[in-house]
Amino acid sequence: MSGQNQHQDNCKYQTSTQASTQKYANESPHQHSTDPFVDIFADFEPYNTTDGSYRGTMAKIKATELHYQEVFEQKLAQANSNLKRDRVRVRIKQTGNSLQLRATLPLKPDDCSNPQGKSKKQYDLSLSIPANLEGLKTAIEESYELGKLIARHTFAWNEKYLGTRVRDKNRENKQVKTIGQLLDKFEDYYYQSRQKTITSENTFANYISVIKRNFTLDFLATKDNFEEVINASQGNKKNELIAVCSVFIKAFNLGFTLDVSRDRVTPNYREIPDDETIISSFALFETFALNRKNTNICDATDTWEMWRWVYGMLATFGLRPRELFVKPDINWWISTQNIDNTWKVNRDTKTGHREVIPFVPEWIELFDLKNPQPLKILERKLAKITSVQSINWMRRDISRWFRKVGIEFKPYDLRHACAIRSHLQGIPIKAAADNLGHTVDEHTKTYQRWFGIENRKKAFGEVISQKSLIELQKNEILALRMENERLTLEVERLKFQQNV
Repeated sequence: MSGQNQHQDNCKYQTSTQASTQKYANESPHQHSTDPFVDIFADFEPYNTTDGSYRGTMAKIKATELHYQEVFEQKLAQANSNLKRDRVRVRIKQTGNSLQLRATLPLKPDDCSNPQGKSKKQYDLSLSIPANLEGLKTAIEESYELGKLIARHTFAWNEKYLGTRVRDKNRENKQVKTIGQLLDKFEDYYYQSRQKTITSENTFANYISVIKRNFTLDFLATKDNFEEVINASQGNKKNELIAVCSVFIKAFNLGFTLDVSRDRVTPNYREIPDDETIISSFALFETFALNRKNTNICDATDTWEMWRWVYGMLATFGLRPRELFVKPDINWWISTQNIDNTWKVNRDTKTGHREVIPFVPEWIELFDLKNPQPLKILERKLAKITSVQSINWMRRDISRWFRKVGIEFKPYDLRHACAIRSHLQGIPIKAAADNLGHTVDEHTKTYQRWFGIENRKKAFGEVISQKSLIELQKNEILALRMENERLTLEVERLKFQQNV
């Protein structure tokens, strides 16, 4: 190639690469957060499942991770296509959890493995770039920078490309950090491969809370320290610690797994309220409000109507409390088109969108659940929500109000009551499970565990009653057939006599 042609190529290369690299140089951290290159979940539909168990949650996480990997691979292919288009003689490749730059370069100073006597060779340069979207942005910038050196014939092996700097950086990274140091960066690492939704934010907030409650933040993030804290706990607390620590360790790729086992936990006994108790407890809210008017207590005196409405909705639909507070579709609830009186659960909740049919339709009128007054209070409350923590406070407030008005069972017991009632109503298990937002396995294993003796008596009684009714009807049908045959014979006999 002549010097003039080479100069023209360099000019074209510089023009194209300057435009490509400048956009990365000019971006601020704030721009990164809204950059579609980073926000890979902008058009991602959350994995919709009716399974609220651990298995269902893991299926949702797996679907999100697969989406992330698909988009990452698309971005990697697009980056290499752009490099080729811009005539950059560098490619980006993924090896395990790292990205490398592949280019044909002058031989390394100590490389004697080229028997043909050529002065150049293809190398894969490891610059300690992680295989994620932020790492891909770095790899793109480095590719254009390396391509510029190649095009100008100014490339030289230095500590960066020889790997000296990388080895020093790796040694620095391998220095064990404290849990507190990692915790400061946990959110960035956590959301590199996860969609940021109300549900994931709530999960992450719980992870932070668990770590801060159980660990001294200046403890080193070592396998022994994690296992010591976990093994000092038992039951549900130990199981929660195992789950949270496993996510934490994986997020930072700390290089070890925990040698701990989950505890087998027997759930506490629940006394599930019957329908009569549920109906009578509804009235306790107004009784409490009337009694409070005679005192000097003025703790949000107008909100009792909203909490009574919440109680009625939980009892009628078997909802999870959060499903009433996460972007509720109040317009649909009060719409004249909602002829089946269904409640629409928002997609950002635990198991995604679903439309819930009332288990006891007559309670909608009995509890006056379409009264606009409590709905207005709910809308005012929700307008003040600024974070996931606000929703958690409202969820905890339900339990507080149950205790305040004198209800002797817990909010979630109303959900269990719906699961039991659905069986007594003869609703197919799959339909009841889908309506409650969990699997058939979860429905039978967890929620109907509390199918007590009284409910069993009722179920057996109804089956026996139905069986007795069927037998009675069979006997009546048989008697009618016999009577019909007798009358038929009598008619034939009379006809015969007339003919004679």
